[in-house]
Amino acid sequence: MQPTQNSVQAFSPETLVSVSGLTRLFPVGRGLFRRTTSFIHAVDDVSFDLDHGDSLGLVGESGCGKTTVGKLLVKLLEPTYGEVLFRLPGLTPQAGSPEDPIASSAITSGQMRVFRRQAQMIFQDPYESMNPRRTIYDTIAEPLAVQGIGTVMDRVDLVSEILMLVGLTPPATFLFRHPHELSGGQRQRVAIARALVVEPTFVVADEPTSMLDVSSRTGIMNLMQQLAHGLGIAYLYVTHDLAVARYMCHRIAVMYLGKIVEIGETEELLHNPLHPYTRALLSAVPVPDPHFRREPPDIRGDLTAPIDPPDRCRFYDRCPLATLHCRDNPHPPTEEKGPGHWAACYEV
Repeated sequence: MQPTQNSVQAFSPETLVSVSGLTRLFPVGRGLFRRTTSFIHAVDDVSFDLDHGDSLGLVGESGCGKTTVGKLLVKLLEPTYGEVLFRLPGLTPQAGSPEDPIASSAITSGQMRVFRRQAQMIFQDPYESMNPRRTIYDTIAEPLAVQGIGTVMDRVDLVSEILMLVGLTPPATFLFRHPHELSGGQRQRVAIARALVVEPTFVVADEPTSMLDVSSRTGIMNLMQQLAHGLGIAYLYVTHDLAVARYMCHRIAVMYLGKIVEIGETEELLHNPLHPYTRALLSAVPVPDPHFRREPPDIRGDLTAPIDPPDRCRFYDRCPLATLHCRDNPHPPTEEKGPGHWAACYEV
């Protein structure tokens, strides 16, 4: 599905989430008697679609806005501008049919419980995302209690089943332990279990394997793929690791300073990168060959400050292809450069 640009395109039957012109600004230097004039452009005019059972990897360096996009999609933050359309089970727009998409801004307080069941987020840090005073059972069973799913005994069975599914066996040895009694990999499996126990349709996974060792990482990735195929879950997979994105995602979107600069099918994007920033990211991926020598990334300078950036290409100051046309014109629109392959660059 092609990304949208500044407007919401018509929903196709396969589309689950459609993001159009999504923008989030954070004020800087706000005072008691002073009007805010500067903003951090954390997410700026981001657009893409996600189909049922699809997986999109959101890739970029730290601070580019990946996690903020995820929080906007699950309504932990509200956008400054732009819109998100959902077609989630149980969510119906007013005076609409169940097949019609509903805008994020139109979801009422009475519909939030349904939305929370269908859209979940796996947080990056399993040490910070759990209450240390609650047992593993309490942590995973809480969403079931909030959603009114099953009796107390039913919840014990459901929690035991999901613990087995995420590889924490035998479940009886984990139910009444506390987070500090688990390893980092085990905590992350608990975080995944908590998100998936209510059987959501859409999951934002914010670097769920970044704090795990290699063996645990492989197991978690395989688990999430199995659940995606078995339950039809659509993932937005936030990561800075291109190897993980390649393994996990059908498509990859590359972000730089709040903008999506390239998006396409995973293998096509990795084998034929168009945007200079994507090429720089790929050139920085380590190669497991001690005799291989790779040319350094062909970019210059440091990351540009995201506070009130100039109205031109965000990558201009570091780009080896930059021209006067890039300097004197607004940020390039996301255009289709090949079948299903989109990039925001005047020079490619």
